[in-house]
Amino acid sequence: MKSTTRKLVAAGAMIAAMSLVLVACGSSKDSGTGGGGDSAKGSPAAVDEALQKGGTITYWSWTPSAQAQVDAFQKAYPNVKVNYVNAGTGNDHYTKLQNTIKAGSGAPDVAQIEYQALPQFALPGSLVDLRQYGFDQFQSAYTPSTWTAVHAGDGLFGLPQDSGPMALFYNKEVFDKYGLTVPKTWDEYVAAAKKLHQADPKKFITNDSGDAGFTTSMIWQAGGKPFTTNGKNVTINLADDGAKKWTAEWNQLVQGGLVSSIPGWSDAWFKALGDGTIATLPTGAWMPGVMESSVKAGAGKWRVAPMPTYDGQPVTAENGGSTQSVLKQSQNPALAAGFVRWLNNGDGVKTFLASGGFPATTADLKAPEFVGKKSAYFGGQEINQVLTGAAGTVAPGWSYLPYQLYANSIFGDTVGKSYQAKSSLDDGLKSWQDALVAYGNQQGFQVNG
Repeated sequence: MKSTTRKLVAAGAMIAAMSLVLVACGSSKDSGTGGGGDSAKGSPAAVDEALQKGGTITYWSWTPSAQAQVDAFQKAYPNVKVNYVNAGTGNDHYTKLQNTIKAGSGAPDVAQIEYQALPQFALPGSLVDLRQYGFDQFQSAYTPSTWTAVHAGDGLFGLPQDSGPMALFYNKEVFDKYGLTVPKTWDEYVAAAKKLHQADPKKFITNDSGDAGFTTSMIWQAGGKPFTTNGKNVTINLADDGAKKWTAEWNQLVQGGLVSSIPGWSDAWFKALGDGTIATLPTGAWMPGVMESSVKAGAGKWRVAPMPTYDGQPVTAENGGSTQSVLKQSQNPALAAGFVRWLNNGDGVKTFLASGGFPATTADLKAPEFVGKKSAYFGGQEINQVLTGAAGTVAPGWSYLPYQLYANSIFGDTVGKSYQAKSSLDDGLKSWQDALVAYGNQQGFQVNG
């Protein structure tokens, strides 16, 4: 899942006109509190018993490693049959999942869910709280940011599969040609953007035509906490200190025409990464696999550095990542939980890493063979030294909206207009906030903003 979040966000305005908000939509079978209404049921022993007894479960996922993981799991537990279904990515996956929840039948036993989407499915009670199976004992196995990401309300709704701590990917060939220094602060980054574009107006420090996932990650890195949820009480402040800190830098790039408007994940974008038109990417640690497979012209040119910060002190944010959750509709939740445990706290992790995934497990992040692996694509650099270092400097305290997928779907109609007009992103964020407050109140939340 090297590029889960940004690929899905780019896949089509992320659940357009989404009537997917689950607060008012769960069927009677799915009722429950945000902390997991069935937390008193089940037991750790029930998971082991279910795995030995066997049975059949259905698993929905889009990840490249999914089929290989299913095959390996069935080899380890021959009494279990896993029906793997790729229901699509982005809009297709979540829409189909929501439709089964609303209908009260047809949902898979286990579904892949992005961290940003988890609250929208967990808080209304559509997912099984895995604390009942003793999964809270695994906390120390994961990075703090990803462990937080699989919680909603008081409940635990998955085990982290991967992580996307942000780093700065930069084209060393371009930097050397134009005498650019790898920036340690965002002021230095803006200065490099100006120097590069002045030297060659066809080159840009990066591209950004407006991406909700990128924006929230950048606000996160700046120390912002624009979304807080307590039950049905939601507060939105997209003008907090972190948001303003980010826009103070990024407005200079957008309003100054210093970022390319080439859409991410387009053919033109891959070409621009290969030919030096785009000189850097502040993005998640899953990016190396994407570049190796899709930006072959960039081989040997690119390097990885820590994210620039506002004061030079190391801090970053997550950008991407997902988990697997057990649906309340499952007829065999203990067996489904056993599959999730194997995927992300068992041998399934090895299969995932073999496909190029970036781990959330602290043991794998510290493994010498992982940290010290040299990358030919990145000029022989031991890039995981940078990326695993980033995993340890993610700013704490971030949370998403309980209707984040809807929020992302209207980003282009609000903040996106600021990008198009090369106007203040602060105005776009205000428009986004107003729309999110109104929508949340319509859905039964008590939203302040």
